Amino acid sequence: MDVYVRQVVPEDLDAVTRVEAVCFPEAEAAARDSFSQRISVFPESFFVAEQDGRIIGFINGAVTDRRTIADEMFEDAGLHQPDGAYQSIFGLDVLPEFQHQGIASLLMRHLIADARQKGRAGLILTCKDRLIGFYEQFGYRNLGVSQSVHGGAVWYDMILEF
Repeated sequence: MDVYVRQVVPEDLDAVTRVEAVCFPEAEAAARDSFSQRISVFPESFFVAEQDGRIIGFINGAVTDRRTIADEMFEDAGLHQPDGAYQSIFGLDVLPEFQHQGIASLLMRHLIADARQKGRAGLILTCKDRLIGFYEQFGYRNLGVSQSVHGGAVWYDMILEF
């Protein structure tokens, strides 16, 4: 399977919005307007996985000096700090029919390498308890239950420091 990872472009807006709607419950999914802001403000930290011209997954997040993600970061792209220490991950989405084929890992390795190349101190994310082990494979440490109440779910703060 040939999967190509590239930086998002404005023309990807509808496709990433559709992928998000499939991958997350409505209460947790980012809206089209939010993706529009993210693509406009921090395209350099928003990557898509494409196969045969179709977007099948993506990873994105703002850059910050914070060591954990705050809920307001999900909706306010203006909180992006281009020279910040940590690359956050707001979402790592892969369409269900392409899951368990290494695409999420490919996207994660791509963003980790990108953050390292840009001199970041590391990466941060929040995840549900069932995904802690997945992120630990990349060197993330579990910091415990997050203060985030995004979508009414229980989240865990994870950090990968270089």
